[in-house]
Amino acid sequence: MKHWMKKLIVSGALLLSFGAASLAPTSMAFAQDKAAPAATAPAAAPAAAAEPAAALVPNKGDTAWLLVCTALVIMMTVPALALFYGGLVRKKNMLSVLMQCLVVFSLIMVLWAVYGYSIAFTEGNAFFGGFDRLFLMGITPDSVAATFSKGVVVPELAYMVFQAAFAAITVCLIVGAFVERMKFSAVLLFAVLWFTFSYLPMAHMVWFWSGPDAFTDAEAAEKALATAGWLFQKGALDFAGGTVVHINAAMAGLVGAYVVGKRVGYGKEPFKPHNLTLTMVGASLLWVGWFGFNAGSALEANGSAALAFANTLMATAAAVLSWIFAEWALKGKPSMLGGASGAVAGLVAITPAAGYVGVMGSLIIGLIAGALCLWGVTGLKKLLKADDSLDVFGVHGVGGITGALLTGVFAAPSLGGTGIYDYVANAVAPEYDMMGQVMIQATAVVTTLVWSGVVAYISYKLVDMLIGLRVSEEEEREGLDISSHGETAYEM
Repeated sequence: MKHWMKKLIVSGALLLSFGAASLAPTSMAFAQDKAAPAATAPAAAPAAAAEPAAALVPNKGDTAWLLVCTALVIMMTVPALALFYGGLVRKKNMLSVLMQCLVVFSLIMVLWAVYGYSIAFTEGNAFFGGFDRLFLMGITPDSVAATFSKGVVVPELAYMVFQAAFAAITVCLIVGAFVERMKFSAVLLFAVLWFTFSYLPMAHMVWFWSGPDAFTDAEAAEKALATAGWLFQKGALDFAGGTVVHINAAMAGLVGAYVVGKRVGYGKEPFKPHNLTLTMVGASLLWVGWFGFNAGSALEANGSAALAFANTLMATAAAVLSWIFAEWALKGKPSMLGGASGAVAGLVAITPAAGYVGVMGSLIIGLIAGALCLWGVTGLKKLLKADDSLDVFGVHGVGGITGALLTGVFAAPSLGGTGIYDYVANAVAPEYDMMGQVMIQATAVVTTLVWSGVVAYISYKLVDMLIGLRVSEEEEREGLDISSHGETAYEM
């Protein structure tokens, strides 16, 4: 009976996969043919340029900048996140964390090329893209993708790999919530399911539009906006992934901490980081790589990229100080782990706001995020009573929510922000409704929490029914390095 039940579940999951994706019509226009949406909300990343794209030639400086930023984002996962997470676990699980980051990263890269890019960044409906870019069909070295400036494009291949790096690190972030007790095969199967049904639709909802060139008049803009993702149509601002990346991953991690369960001995035995030196190295590499993450999301080598770069630097520095001084006051000593965690908190919080707020706004966001995320990994964690091993929700969830909401505040021109750009008028909109924008940001936050939470819960349960989530207690006590991979990080 169990054998046939498994077959039935597998078949149902496959049908669900194809059925959900088929909700999106495949009438997407290729990069050369695209029109464009939202004059009212220039969010993150467009998929393609409007006609006459054949006459548009990418700028070499923009292309070089985007490729360099892509390399920096790749560095954020391998090695930065792997080292940051690896140093935080017990030494008997060091290699398992490195292995999970490396292999999940590689898995998502392959899936992105096969179907991920197409579902996330082609025209379909408000929640899913289409199938016209399956296996990257139709993309050549001459294909172009739109940026945020009319008449400016970048090579679509460059845009595709830039977004691939975002997708990969997002799934890897989740690993930190259930390290030291989950089967390697279960990690991989969960990654496939969650990537397909949570990351891709969230990326499409928040970031998909067809570029600015269709905004010739109000009527054309309305038609173009109707083809965009659901949250983009509402005007949600997410410059580089506060919702799509951080809140999305954090909620999946928190659900995983509940469903997978606590580590053996949690609350009774010490669970100290085995190598904070490696954690500091990882955090430092994350900070450097994050300049590609945030500044690269401008898609051009211009003032918007410079603003995102400056904000990424300043908000992170402010969050480091905020975290350690709060820790100093509460615990009597500032810790290196606190400083590294503060840096990540600042990076997370400024991500959605990077290209929309002024530098002084970024400092305030960093100061608030550092203190709030310290509470997230202490007070909130106790309230939630979950073994979120490496505080994925406490840092990425709390930091992401903080940054997303404060984007609506500090994007206001009166507070030094950029406001909302009107592509029909080719100017910043004269009025900015701060409370209205904060409510739009809150809608995006709640949507992400609910969508990711539901998808993650179903995915974990499916994996548990099919192959099981956890290793045995004996294997867990031995350590996943030996029990799952047959090797050790350190010679005894």
